[in-house]
Amino acid sequence: MQRPCFQQSPLFLLLTVGLTVVLPTASLQAKPFFEDGFLGLTQQEVHDKLGIPHAIRSRKSALRVFSYYSPKDWKKYFSKLVSPQNGEDVYTYSRDGVQVRYSFVYKPDFREAVDFPTLHVKRVEVEFTPSIPLKAVPALVREFNPSIRQKDPAFRSNLWVLLFKGPPSKDAELVVEEWDKEDGNWSLAYQLFSVNGLPDYLTVDSSIDRLEFTVQSLSRIHQIGRHTHEPMVNPYSPAFAQRPPEPPKPKKTIPVPVYAE
Repeated sequence: MQRPCFQQSPLFLLLTVGLTVVLPTASLQAKPFFEDGFLGLTQQEVHDKLGIPHAIRSRKSALRVFSYYSPKDWKKYFSKLVSPQNGEDVYTYSRDGVQVRYSFVYKPDFREAVDFPTLHVKRVEVEFTPSIPLKAVPALVREFNPSIRQKDPAFRSNLWVLLFKGPPSKDAELVVEEWDKEDGNWSLAYQLFSVNGLPDYLTVDSSIDRLEFTVQSLSRIHQIGRHTHEPMVNPYSPAFAQRPPEPPKPKKTIPVPVYAE
């Protein structure tokens, strides 16, 4: 008996092809969350943009202790011994006599039910050797474009300055670690560190050793960071540069002993 033959109509074939084109994988849709151009990119997109990493480094402890490997050795040996996201892609440049080292820290996309999910940039660390003044950072890192408005959110501690830039992005929740991340408005944040500490009277000449592009929540700082984040005038605003100089510190007098007559 001859089997019935079911023919597919041209319209059905057209819809099938259309769905194949319109529904790309999640990794193909990756794009930066913010104007920095890095946060949210996939690891492959970072490689397409900057080339093969100059080195791979792996963090060995909670402190800033790293081991460095060549990309060839990392791919052949060490990436099989540790989780792939533990390897940070490193690019080192020389700009105006300063060594500028970019390190890309990744987070897996756990929405993908696979053994090795797509890695997305969750933080970019830029280190300077030697240290540089605060005013020199924009010239050495073109992706760093701080606001110059006086009232834009800025905070400080004795070790860092934290600046917010631009509106929040819902997509940025992908690289946030907090379990209740849906409750925060996640924005681009620049955090500038000084390993030797910042002076009480901060100036544009104060030394900076590291810049980080991060995803942080201004609303959370207002809620739980009131005691650790001191509000300050945006250090890249004209108002900050026009402040009066630091007042002289009062001299300590030497006590004079009083003797009995």
